[in-house]
Amino acid sequence: MGVRSIFDVPDVRAEFEKAGINTHFIPFIWKYVIKNPNCEWDEIPDLPSAAYSLLRSKFKTFTSSVDSVINSNDGVTTKLLVKLQNGAFVEAVIMRYDTRLGKYGGKPRPGGPRSTLCISSQVGCKMGCKFCATGSMGFKNNLSSGEIVEQLVHASCLSQIRNVVFMGMGEPLNNYSAVVEAVRAMSGAPFQLSPRRITVSTVGIIHAINKLHKDLPGLNLAVSLHAPVQDVRCQIMPAARAFPLAKLMDALQVYQKNSKQKIFIEYIMLDGVNDEEHHAHQLGKLLETFDVVVNLIPFNPIGSLSQFRTSSEEKVLRFQKILRGVNNIRTTVRKQMGQDISGACGQLVVNSLDEKPKNSGVTDIEDLVSRR
Repeated sequence: MGVRSIFDVPDVRAEFEKAGINTHFIPFIWKYVIKNPNCEWDEIPDLPSAAYSLLRSKFKTFTSSVDSVINSNDGVTTKLLVKLQNGAFVEAVIMRYDTRLGKYGGKPRPGGPRSTLCISSQVGCKMGCKFCATGSMGFKNNLSSGEIVEQLVHASCLSQIRNVVFMGMGEPLNNYSAVVEAVRAMSGAPFQLSPRRITVSTVGIIHAINKLHKDLPGLNLAVSLHAPVQDVRCQIMPAARAFPLAKLMDALQVYQKNSKQKIFIEYIMLDGVNDEEHHAHQLGKLLETFDVVVNLIPFNPIGSLSQFRTSSEEKVLRFQKILRGVNNIRTTVRKQMGQDISGACGQLVVNSLDEKPKNSGVTDIEDLVSRR
């Protein structure tokens, strides 16, 4: 392991405690580094003398750097290619919205411009979902909590981030402890993001879901369901074999009972695979006892990697109508953003540890928390 990031929460806290330095200085240090990203440790004012020598010997202000920034043609999506200290790359995506453009209850929504950041938690992913470009990379390595938090710091230099979604590269709950520590850092000083503005997405890692409410109360949970029956789910998500649908739904029942929060259901629309009317009825039946929001995601083609086609708009709207009309389930259709920069849902991919990603259209992010 290389030099540690000052944003690696457990390491910093442990070293401060070991040296007898008050940990209350840590948020102050973070705030200074965020405002002065090129600073030297000695420039930070009013720290105990022991803190300066500890910082110089053990930590770096950043262990990652922004290699490139790509803006979409419409200007609402920005993709950051972030280089880690081991030479690997991950991607993070900023999505900008104006909440006043939508309507709620027939009236214009309050609010104004805001940004959501889609964060990566791993280099690659071991889940192997067949519709997702990141899965085609295979799994490379987990990110540290500092490398996760640094994505927020880098993005904050470009836009004021209001929401964070863990829907970038990787399966967040397969990097459980680092994700938990990162979320705790983001929801504390100086970031002060409400847990209700942070969403963690998972394919359904049951044992981790069982711990999540206790470790991160108030967090939004999104589940990549993508099929209403186990055999179809296994067909498009090989990892689902380890997490049977019946057991996953039992775990979500317990989670919802304990958390008293809505669960967000992600459902990618694949033509002829999971988008027929009977699939909508099956999904409605599966979710009828839950308090959920279903987010239908138009599939983003991923070139030669893809065996799937995008569902027609007519099919998507019919699917939505069934869930709403028959099952009274709140159902949204995800607005696609960043397709021209391969920053849309499921299009995040880096080809190898030492090769930059090719901008050739390859899958998953966006703002489930937004009230479109």
